[in-house]
Amino acid sequence: MAENPAYPVGLRLTGRKVVVLGGGQVAQRRLPALIAAGADILLVSPEVTPSVEAMADAGELTWLPRRYEEGDLADSWYALIATGDTEANTRASAEAERHRVWCVRSDDADEATAWTPATGHSEGVTVAVLTTEASDRDPRHTAAIRDAVVEGLRDGTLVAPHHRTRTPGVALVGGGPGDPDLITVRGRRLLAAADVVITDHLGPRDLLAELSPHVEVIDAAKLPYGRFMAQEAINNALIEYAKQGKSVVRLKGGDPFVYGRGMEEVQALAEAGIPCTVVPGISSSISVPGAAGIPVTHRGVAHEFTVVSGHVAPDDERSLVDWPSLAKLTGTLVILMGVGTIGKVAETLIAHGKSPDAPVALIQEGTTATQRRVDATLATVGETVRAEDVKPPAVIVIGDVVKVGPEAVAPRE
Repeated sequence: MAENPAYPVGLRLTGRKVVVLGGGQVAQRRLPALIAAGADILLVSPEVTPSVEAMADAGELTWLPRRYEEGDLADSWYALIATGDTEANTRASAEAERHRVWCVRSDDADEATAWTPATGHSEGVTVAVLTTEASDRDPRHTAAIRDAVVEGLRDGTLVAPHHRTRTPGVALVGGGPGDPDLITVRGRRLLAAADVVITDHLGPRDLLAELSPHVEVIDAAKLPYGRFMAQEAINNALIEYAKQGKSVVRLKGGDPFVYGRGMEEVQALAEAGIPCTVVPGISSSISVPGAAGIPVTHRGVAHEFTVVSGHVAPDDERSLVDWPSLAKLTGTLVILMGVGTIGKVAETLIAHGKSPDAPVALIQEGTTATQRRVDATLATVGETVRAEDVKPPAVIVIGDVVKVGPEAVAPRE
């Protein structure tokens, strides 16, 4: 005959006494959730881990540094028994039974009156998974199911369309450097709930294939703007769709505020009275070098890194970059949007003191399936870009960190 399944229930423990016996790894994992639930926790254990001791020192629980004694469970609502003393665990479990206290035992689930489910959280929802069959009571199994459900809730793929949370307004979402797996959880969830997505060519395009058929996808580069500048056309489109009561996602590559004109869009929306949520993204300035095996900082090599835009050449009057000062820095220099100007940039840096032998790496289409890395020196990088036909988007890294990674290669002469 099959074992009767456990009856699932959520315990409301705010201000109620909870007793934890044992201060080891089990307690360390379970205590944060009990603290978050507002429980009045009594921890009984002669020794505890440093993390558990820190919780006691912070006043999040009361610690009695001794072994379990009869009566410790009096007036409690819930007990977690997790000591290494089987005899003490059995006595404590018997006391819990007498006092009708729900009791979890880490050493013997069959002797417990309650089981701890594998839990996860997403946007106000708690997912709890219990295994019903004793023969399959594998915590890895329940944890895997929990993770799958929580991930589905977070990225919006598990919720039925008519139950999706729709919030009229605009979300400015940083899509990361290109790999669709590198968008944030929040960004992916907002995409799943969108009515309209306005994207640009640097956004993670693979994510668009996952959108529901009803979602209108607009390529920002193809917006008709007539007498308006392209950015004004994008601003107007965001405002127009939001005023129609739609949930709009403006999907950008990298981070919206790192050379993404994100603040211009936020300001336009604010002037129009449109609410806007900003979701940061992983900037290509650090993620792309990392994906190519280059740390932008490294102990004993570089204590700082500087990110600059290279879309305007150093000799252009519109340039706001202090190139002479950059040439004097000893750390890492990361240049975005600089493929077309890197020859001029290299000449300027060398003219103001940067070593011609400074190593340079160019990472094209970083984090995507077509990523490639080309190495050079500051003296040869201009010619290397032409000879190797390096195309944007590419991140350029200048400095000794180029040589420390496991994927470092010899520069081109």
